[in-house]
Amino acid sequence: MKRFSLAEIAKHIGAELVSYSGNSTSSVADESINSLATLANAKCGQIAFLANSKYQQQLDKTQASAVILAPEMLSHCKTNALVMDNPYMGYAILAQLLDTTPMPAESVHASAVIADDVTLGNNVAIGANAVIESGVNLADDVVIGAGCFIGKNVTIGQATKLWANVSIYHDVVIGEHCLVQANTVIGSDGFGYAPVSGQYKWHKIPQLGSVVIGNKVEIGASTTIDRGALEDTVIGDGVILDNQIQIAHNVVVGENTAIAGCTVVAGSTTIGKNCTIAGLVGINGHISIADNTVFTGMSMVTKDITQANVYSSGMPVIPNKDWNKMNARIKRLDSLNKRVKELEQQVSKASKR
Repeated sequence: MKRFSLAEIAKHIGAELVSYSGNSTSSVADESINSLATLANAKCGQIAFLANSKYQQQLDKTQASAVILAPEMLSHCKTNALVMDNPYMGYAILAQLLDTTPMPAESVHASAVIADDVTLGNNVAIGANAVIESGVNLADDVVIGAGCFIGKNVTIGQATKLWANVSIYHDVVIGEHCLVQANTVIGSDGFGYAPVSGQYKWHKIPQLGSVVIGNKVEIGASTTIDRGALEDTVIGDGVILDNQIQIAHNVVVGENTAIAGCTVVAGSTTIGKNCTIAGLVGINGHISIADNTVFTGMSMVTKDITQANVYSSGMPVIPNKDWNKMNARIKRLDSLNKRVKELEQQVSKASKR
């Protein structure tokens, strides 16, 4: 278990350590911390944080050894405080410091199948039953989890980590310091078929492009990123993708864009830089989305977005009886529209008399 003093933590996250009334500064600075916890459940030896004012009342009863909070919350704190302007960022930095997540692999396992011409950098780790095919280049400190498949001529940059059972198809390029969670598939065929007449109505089109992923990209579990039909599918530097996302062939996702779970992006769409896309969003193919655009959950995007803004289209849940009533009214809209037009024509004729 990792342990750090409050003084070390304050320095690491860029916060001011303020001792609670009655505690000497020196004794507080030396207090040992081993983990993070919520305000409600924290115990001695743990740190909590307050980033949302609705949890302010929990400051009175928290048993945390210290709380990361903003300057305006200090007067309400009944324990030691780590004061900084952005407590949530302090929490994020400290979580990395105290992280005890094991590596996906610690060494090259004897059961891994590695082609003779694979290039391995220094300190590469490959888990049990992984398969690394011909022409692969793994840079220094790359970690490949158990059961992964790395196809021919793949390049993976320095310190990138793949968790178990990730499949990377041929010719894919992944940058440095990326993280790919379990069961993700990168470089599978895009959904390309030509309609034909006859018994078999679809003619498969080989997908001849690849996938190029930038640096410091994180990809969630069971996400799929298709290879391009002719050109590459591209994921820019700093992009974060949640679990169970579908990125279709020839999509381009701009730098630092974040996409939440179960969103689907159809083929040949370009998403700008610094966009935020919530869960269950559906994005049509062959469209462009401006930098800094935000889509709220369950939005349906069917045409180009040329101006950055916050866009929504999903309908919130309502009681079933109200939903049924609304559906019945929607079905009458066409007839109501015709009646309104007839009335407008009658009014127009009457006004001309």
